[in-house]
Parts: sequence; C-alpha cells; structure tokens
Amino acid sequence: MADNVTSLFRSTAAHSPSMAALARESDGAGPVDFCIPCNPYFPTPAMFEDMAARLRDIITYYPSSADTITAELCSLLRLPPQCVAMGNGSTELITWIDHLLVRESLAVPVPTFGRWTDQPMETGKRVDMFPLQESSGFALDLAQYGEFIRARGTRVAVICNPNNPDGGFLHKHAIVQFMDAMADLDLVVIDESFLEFADAEVEPSVVQEAMLRPNVIVLRSLGKNFGLHGIRFGYLVANPALAGRVRSMLPKWNLNSFAEHVVFMLKEHGAEYQQSLHQVRRDRMDMSGQLSSLPGLTVYPSQGNFLFVRLPVGAEGTVVRDRMLTEHRLLVRECGNKIGSSSRFLRLVVRPQVDVRRLVSGLEQVLYGTSRRGAAVPEQATGSGYSSGTAAVDRLVGETNGAGVQSLAAQALGAGAGVPGLPAAPAAGVGMPLTAAPSPVPVGTGGGMPMPAAASASSGPQQMPQQVSSPVSPPPPPQPVQPQPVRQPVPQPVPQQVPPHIPQPPVPQQMPQQMPQQVPPQPMAAPVPAPAPAPMPAAASFAPSPMPTGPTPPGVPARGGLTAAQVRGTDGLSPAPASGWPAGAQSWPEAAGVGQVV
Repeated sequence: MADNVTSLFRSTAAHSPSMAALARESDGAGPVDFCIPCNPYFPTPAMFEDMAARLRDIITYYPSSADTITAELCSLLRLPPQCVAMGNGSTELITWIDHLLVRESLAVPVPTFGRWTDQPMETGKRVDMFPLQESSGFALDLAQYGEFIRARGTRVAVICNPNNPDGGFLHKHAIVQFMDAMADLDLVVIDESFLEFADAEVEPSVVQEAMLRPNVIVLRSLGKNFGLHGIRFGYLVANPALAGRVRSMLPKWNLNSFAEHVVFMLKEHGAEYQQSLHQVRRDRMDMSGQLSSLPGLTVYPSQGNFLFVRLPVGAEGTVVRDRMLTEHRLLVRECGNKIGSSSRFLRLVVRPQVDVRRLVSGLEQVLYGTSRRGAAVPEQATGSGYSSGTAAVDRLVGETNGAGVQSLAAQALGAGAGVPGLPAAPAAGVGMPLTAAPSPVPVGTGGGMPMPAAASASSGPQQMPQQVSSPVSPPPPPQPVQPQPVRQPVPQPVPQQVPPHIPQPPVPQQMPQQMPQQVPPQPMAAPVPAPAPAPMPAAASFAPSPMPTGPTPPGVPARGGLTAAQVRGTDGLSPAPASGWPAGAQSWPEAAGVGQVV
C-alpha cells in the first residue's frame, strides 16, 4: 500500500481519497478514519441491523418522491415543508444555489469547505476570499468581513458556522445582526452543516430567522450528524419563495431509498441520536486535551466534530499523513490543498477514546520517534510548506485579492516549476494579507471551546512570528523590485469610522481607497468580447457592476475573477469532488436547533 499512497492523494485535487479507494488498495480493510467528519455513535448497531435486514427491498425499488420524504422530515423538524428543500447531499444544494442565485460574485472566508470556493469559480463567478488569520486563532471578525464585502461590491456572502476545517463558532445574535446588515445583498448563506455538534449555545441555529428574511438560506447536513455520508442527504431552509425556487429544479427522485428509510425511522431513535451528540462533545474535549499535550502541536478551539491542529515546526503535513497511513493505518486530513491553509495543518475528526490513544501514539512516533527515522519529520525541499499547488494559489489571491490579473495568474500557474524571480510563498499559517491590519481577536472568540493551557498559550498572537517559520528551510532570497505600489502605505479612513457592529455601506467616493494596494495600477483595457479576464484598475474592481446581460460561459471568470483552472493550476477545469434536529417526539431537540444540553 505504501507505494500507492502518494498517487492516491495526488489524484484528489481538493479532497482526500475515498474510503472505498483506500480499502481496495489494502485488500478490503480500510484504515481508522480521522479524516471524514462523521458521527461514530449513530446509527446504533440495532439501526444498522434493521437496514441490513431490509437491504433487498431498499435497493430494489424506487423511493417515494422527494416531497414525501421532505414532508416526513419536516414533521420531525417542526418546519413548514414549503420552506425546506432536500438534496442529494448538501453539495447538490450548493450547486443549485450557485446556478440559480449567485449571479456574479460570492464572498467566503478561507480556509473553508472547498465547494464554496470551487463551485462558483467553475461556473465563472468571481470569488472574493476573506482570509482568516492564524494570529487570531482563525476567528471570523464579522465587522471586518462586512467591510470587506462592501469594499469588493460582492453580491453573495457565505458563512460556515462552525467553520470547516477550524471549527470556529459564531453566536446566533451576531449572525442575525450580520444578516440584517447585509439585507441588500442578493443572498446570504449560513452553512450550519456541523452545528449539531456545537455546545457553546443552547439554540445556535438561525433557521427560524432565515424563513422571515427574503435573501437568507440556511444549509443543514444529515450525513455528518447521522454518521451516514454515503447516503447523501441534506436540506436547506429559507423563505417559501427561495426554497421553492431551488426545490422546483430538483429531480423528482433526487433522494434515494436509503435516505427515505433513515428519515422514516428517525422518530423512533431520537434519544439515541441525542446521546450520540453528547458523547461526541465529551470526546472532543478529551481528544483536545490529549493532543495539546504533544510538544509543539497547537490545537485550535472547535465547535465541530473535528479539531484543527498545527504541526510542530519542521514537520511537513504530507509526510506525516503518508506515514500515519502506511505505518499506523490511520487516515488524517492534511490541509495543504485547502485555499488559505497549508500542509502544516491537519484536521482530525473526533473519535472514541480508544482510537484517540492510537492516534496520539502514532503521532508521537512519527513526530518525535526515538529512532532516527522517526525524529522530527522534515519539510519538503521546496521550503514552502504547501502542497497541491496551494502556495501559488494563496500567493495569487494575496497579491490581487481574487482580482485575477493575468500576469500574476501566469506566474501562479508556473510556481510549482520553480519559475525564477517568483516571490516566495507566504509563511505557513500566516494567511493572506488584509487591506487594513486587523485588530487581534482573542483565540476562542465567538464561544469556542476553552482550550487547555498548553494550546491556549501556544496560539497567542504574540507567538506566531516565531512559530510560522521553519528553521529547516533557508529564508527566501531577495526578490527583484517589481513596479507595484502594493507595499506603499496609504491612508485608510474607513476602518476608523466603522462602529463595533456590522458596518453599513461606505460612501461611494471612499470605496476605491479601501483596498488600492491589491490591484496594480494599470490602464483600463478596452472591452473585448473574449472570455479571458482583462486587467482592471482599482476603482473598477471595487465599484458595483451592472447586471450581466447573459450567463457567463463555464470556465470564464466574471469581472476579472479566477477560474477553477487558474486556482488549481491546471490547463483546464478540474472539478473537485465534494466532500438539526428533529422534534416530532419529545426526545428530539427543538426544530433545527441543538436543544437543551444535559
């Protein structure tokens, strides 16, 4: 299996190999899974036995219509069916949201779930990526995010709560305030796919508020919290007009018979489901404490069923991943192919304590083993700390903030081949530069899980400059001076005027001054009907554009944005694979909320 590990991961540009592929390479026995964020305690063994006994009928016959299955789910959720649309996994719903409701541009914090960046770019939309800073524990500052959206003129905003991969959490009142401040946008999406595992707030979901607003969609997952990723089912909640628009485009049998069987058996297993969530939350705290005891390993606060960790200085994530798989039969998620992250980070799914002890033992041997072979995993010879071409992507986004200037895109596409004179990649974990220096946000802001002292102390802002650079790789050589004014300080009056709550739209004449350093001063190119992106001056980049006259052809960037091909560093588009609860009975939590924590 060791000979095929590298090729397996290289063939999946934005994800990890499937468990089926890994099992085929190991004669049918897959590894212990710390990669796929799945509830390990649900369904119960009795539920699996019931499904196995009915397997022939389940796979032989057509399921009921999606309306029938949705009606049963809504009876448990206590939600009106006209406000709900069920999909074949949340990824199908993200695809339809992009096709139907994202006209020209979308903003999303990064790193995050890859389909929120890849899907719009694959259909030619501009994606404005707001970088989460490692120095602030990857906490999302909604005021700065709102200011970023206004400066870019973005028409759709996305928030993942908790965020994947870091597990960052935002309280309900802050998200509602953000939704209201962005009421003039085309759409605001709140992705609550992992919210069932949060315990920082009793009722953190905003589904009830979404149904009352004209431009808000809440996305929920079923596979993650039910431990059934293979069934592929999820749902969205919105006002009847929005939900109906998406529902009308879905095939009549977009939900399979396994999904129907599970939905109809849920009402009998509410107590077991709640117990499974409580157990995952307890395991998360225990797992965080055990990982925090490893020297040099930083564990970030999480409200998901996973933990985001930074490896010790000198460790390369792809090497750690491959050795954990080949030597210890443990599958971990290395995050070098997530935009805004690097291969110094792993996402580790919360699992039972017996598995966590095996994980900790494996990490100890790989990172600090007594044998010479296991001592301090070295970084790759490139010294970038990035994998899967992400260094080039993040450098491009950092220089242009997603504007996609052609000369920079060309440099980014050749970065993996060692193009002379190409600026060095950002230090691992530093993230992409913001226009204005953000105010430090304490780690755990937003109600994240309190961390042990070892983790909290190592993640403070003042320590980050010493941690993000590896002593293994020499500092990058001096770069030739480029005629770009991006490094020159400019007055930025707007951030001082922004109140502590979500900012309102800035005055039009101030908008070109907020982020001028992110686009080189170039003359406005004459409009041509060619699909290639044309360089644009700062004023044109930030000002709202008129409504498009027709659909953008696939693979063509809108308003100078990046195509998926540019982001992934390929010659053509490379579609990347994708990756609540009920209340009919008393034992179920409140509708689309988490319920009382006991």
